[in-house]
Amino acid sequence: MSRKGDCWDNAVVESFFGTLKQERVQWRHYQSRHAAQRDILQYITMFYNSQRMHSYLDYKSPNQYEADMANLGKAA
Repeated sequence: MSRKGDCWDNAVVESFFGTLKQERVQWRHYQSRHAAQRDILQYITMFYNSQRMHSYLDYKSPNQYEADMANLGKAA
């Protein structure tokens, strides 16, 4: 954590949790904490980290971005 009043450290995490709540858990009713953990982990690993388009990556999925970077490396 940074000094009091410096919010930059939390911006990325707050953005992620906002996206997680909006895209995944807002309308779901989990039967147990374990079910919620399993579902959220699946969302993060199977969708968010691989298929979801990210503005930081020029609106590409992480998989597409890595493939594009690998192709650029081969072309050089």
